[in-house]
Amino acid sequence: MGRHSLPDEHGTAASDPRPRARGRTVALATALVLMIAGGTAAAVGSGLLSFGGSCADDAVDLDVVAAPAIAPALRKAAATAREEELTSDGHCIDVQVSARDSYDVATELRAGKGEPEYDVWVPDSGLWVRRVGLGAKQHKISPAGNIASSPVAIGVIPSAAESLGWPKKTYDWPKLTAAAMKSDRLRLGAADPARSATGLLALAKLGASAKKQGGDEGDTQAAALAKSLSARTTDSDGRLLETLARDGSGTEQGNPRRNQALIISEQAAFAHNESAGEENGLDLFYPKDGSPRLDYPYTLVEDDRMSTDTSRAALRFMTMFSDEKGQKILADHGFRTDLERPSDRLITAAGGRTPQPYAAESLDPPSDKQLQETLGMWTITVQSARLNTVVDASESMRQLVPGRGQSRMEVTKSSLLRALAGFTDEDEIGLWEFATGLDGTRDYRELEPAERLGGREGGVTHRDRLTEAFNGLQPVPGGATGLYDTTLAAYKEARSTYARGKFNALVILTDGANQDPDSISRSALISRLEELADPRRPVPVIAIGVGPEADKDEVQQIAEATGGSGHQVDDPAQIHAVILKAIMEAGSNQG
Repeated sequence: MGRHSLPDEHGTAASDPRPRARGRTVALATALVLMIAGGTAAAVGSGLLSFGGSCADDAVDLDVVAAPAIAPALRKAAATAREEELTSDGHCIDVQVSARDSYDVATELRAGKGEPEYDVWVPDSGLWVRRVGLGAKQHKISPAGNIASSPVAIGVIPSAAESLGWPKKTYDWPKLTAAAMKSDRLRLGAADPARSATGLLALAKLGASAKKQGGDEGDTQAAALAKSLSARTTDSDGRLLETLARDGSGTEQGNPRRNQALIISEQAAFAHNESAGEENGLDLFYPKDGSPRLDYPYTLVEDDRMSTDTSRAALRFMTMFSDEKGQKILADHGFRTDLERPSDRLITAAGGRTPQPYAAESLDPPSDKQLQETLGMWTITVQSARLNTVVDASESMRQLVPGRGQSRMEVTKSSLLRALAGFTDEDEIGLWEFATGLDGTRDYRELEPAERLGGREGGVTHRDRLTEAFNGLQPVPGGATGLYDTTLAAYKEARSTYARGKFNALVILTDGANQDPDSISRSALISRLEELADPRRPVPVIAIGVGPEADKDEVQQIAEATGGSGHQVDDPAQIHAVILKAIMEAGSNQG
């Protein structure tokens, strides 16, 4: 048989690997969507939704924004709807489809600012929909069901695939990624898991599988893979295919910028192979411990504000993908529409072949918690950090910590030094202190700017200078807590010195509520922070209240205005652990 011979329907020497469908089919999703908007199900039952007939009035405009991979299929469906005069309530439906990365749309919707200029959103994964739901002021979205799917696999150029034993040899995720990264001659690339569902789902599945096999060593293996992948990631799925070796020449194969293997969706491999030809196409390895899937949820945006005509037109357009013609459009673009029996033609064209377990769905798809932990791990493992640390130096920091015989300031300094030891020389950390009247009329003072810890000046590293500055912190006699003005000034500074490609955050430690009567008010501070916060250049505040006098509600409100988190610790010795946990949480929220 040829390299891309038709895969056997039920395998050759093994039983049928296909599991029974566990997710919602398109037909089921269509049935559910008709109940998603108030009164729509009743409208269907009473015949108010017209699914045929000619156009009687002006067309209903429907704006759809979709992941770049599925946008061409939706455009084809929209053109078909116009050609066949698809109607809803006697109105033709005029669907306009634009392509945007799911990460960007999720960030926009989660921020809740402005009015979305689209009625329907089709991201490549439900994880983006769930992430929007984590926002404090997000736009309302209503997922209505999944219209397609595509498993995540590893695509390999033919010469490299042959060296790995394709198609007869099968691997699980840990062994496959290890094999694909065993030497510089075989380079594995991926899209940034912070911006790509494909990358994040694969990394989470790899981590879960490695941990299942090796316990805590699995975390180490996942972190090591993340570190290795970080040098070979692109900022989007679309750009990932551009990193493939373009031909079999020694120049291309030896180019360190070129990859021979990619973590990729089946649909992306299908689209690539369609234009690349057999010689430059990809062969697909489907891990035998199961492939997580992209699931393309059809999602209504602010449907409670839609007109009845628009809402019904949106639902009517979705039903196209439950009929034979709509499913053919999806299949022609490389998407699966039947979880139980994926198309042989699709599998072959994408680079799959028996006995690769191309129908094996992941039995344990990553949970939301696993995805969050994976994204946090990616953030702190791969991205270097830029942190501005602001420490309360008010007189109350002299108070002794019960049972320790040390002041709050002494224990705080010790915990900060422990945290400092966990950062690399590539991380950038600065230090401010604050108390009322500390520097003339200002409540704050910069002790060390945020600079690279490994940077040297006069034979002394920034880490050394920062360590000395931490050790030198002392409570200011008579100083009160000037929290609000300090927070606003420090946040403006952190925003103005934002470092692209790093994890940026502002860490504030305080042992009390604001005590400066001449400062900005809490409500005005929160409003200003919300105005300054930019989800495309995120600088979350990690606010930690130290001791019983700290106002937990206050630090939470301040932090949440920036997309950060507020915490309270009774013992300053807990600061170290809280900072690391908060960085992981903030990192996962930025993805």
